[in-house]
Amino acid sequence: MKDIYEIAVVHGDGIGPEVCAAAIEVVRAALGNQSPLNFREYPAGAEHFLMTGESFPDPTFAACRDADAILHGAGGIPGVVHPDGTEAGLDFTLRLRFELDLYANIRPIRLFQGVECPLAGVKAGDIDYIILRENSEGLYAARGAGVQLRGELAVDTLVQTRRGVERIVRKAFELARQSNGAPKDGVKRVTCCDKANVLRSYAFFRSVFDAVAPDYPDIETEYVLIDAMTMHLVLRPQHFNVIVTENMFGDIISDLGAATIGGMGLAPSAELGDRNGFFQAAHGSAPDIAGKGIANPYGTVLSAAAMLDWLGEKNGDERLAGAARDIRHVTNAAMSDGLLSADLKGAWGTAGITKSLCERLGQLRVTI
Repeated sequence: MKDIYEIAVVHGDGIGPEVCAAAIEVVRAALGNQSPLNFREYPAGAEHFLMTGESFPDPTFAACRDADAILHGAGGIPGVVHPDGTEAGLDFTLRLRFELDLYANIRPIRLFQGVECPLAGVKAGDIDYIILRENSEGLYAARGAGVQLRGELAVDTLVQTRRGVERIVRKAFELARQSNGAPKDGVKRVTCCDKANVLRSYAFFRSVFDAVAPDYPDIETEYVLIDAMTMHLVLRPQHFNVIVTENMFGDIISDLGAATIGGMGLAPSAELGDRNGFFQAAHGSAPDIAGKGIANPYGTVLSAAAMLDWLGEKNGDERLAGAARDIRHVTNAAMSDGLLSADLKGAWGTAGITKSLCERLGQLRVTI
């Protein structure tokens, strides 16, 4: 347990500063006056690129690398791109993933009480699974290394290594062990999502999955092809517990999963390596609503709770673990009571939701 934890904060672009500030305010309310977290702000993102020509300054990278954890708002502005057409605002996230080896991208998909599900007959408690996205390899490992030949041909290479696949698969089985199982049947299950019937790279992913699975005889296993998975997440989401998949596939299906629980505003994520942890909501920067006070802060607040969980477990600090539990408790209660933002068909703004969460946390500490 540490006396002080250094948290590198990069607000980013669009609604990033709004939702990030909300999360910090909620975390401070959960920990009270004796908070051991020291939040330090650093610049990066598309707006910084427009001002300086640099999207991710080296001092910001060094601070993130050396911090106990990294909290991010959102990155990217459409049209703000490098000469090769790739978004400048994504440099922050992608460089952290690859250079800090944040190989495990944990994206919980959970339907909350009070939030309307777009799927007929599906209610709170029916959707509660994790998409575990391999974060350091796959197709996205080709960023900056692909080939574009005279405007006539472009090639990016999908990369899978035995070490990379094995460690993400083991992480999936460990998460399943810690879970309550799938909502439908309570079975602790890991689903391997791939395209092994067509591409050798995914057949390799599956072969490594098969080699690891016998070490976890208490966990049920299965395979679902990526195209079928897009159907199953809509028609039978209650079946899933932990889904493990390649980088790009994980990116795509986590957005689909978020749509089934109300939208990207409710999609937290934790990106973990052996030393570093990076926490942000899975949504984008939504520049069209930036500054209007209507951004949904729940995804970033829940990402901050995941940050506290990770720090608490890593350092044996029950203060942080308890604060994470409290944040999830008041967040669940707030949504159940109808404190919903515009994207959730509600009328509450960012400031109102944040204030209510902080007040509820204050009341919770008094009652305890």
